[in-house]
Amino acid sequence: MIEKKYFKTKDYCKVKFSVAAEAKKVEILGLNSDWKNSIIMSKKKDGTFSADVNLPKDSKHEFKYLIDKKIWLNAPGADAEAANVFGTTNSVISL
Repeated sequence: MIEKKYFKTKDYCKVKFSVAAEAKKVEILGLNSDWKNSIIMSKKKDGTFSADVNLPKDSKHEFKYLIDKKIWLNAPGADAEAANVFGTTNSVISL
């Protein structure tokens, strides 16, 4: 699930990423075209993982979740999908 919160006086949007996964660790990669430095998601009591990220307004970002360093997962609530060089797709969020 992806929730977007816009602020009238700010030039960014607060985006809350949430994913349910049977995992020890879930990361987000690709935001701001950064596929090397991940955003570590926090595990909640109900077993879901979440992270809040501030992203610039009027921008578009490709990303994927990386589960336990081995499984790549697209976000079901993403705005779109885009083909990547590996023959699969990335999730896309538009702000």
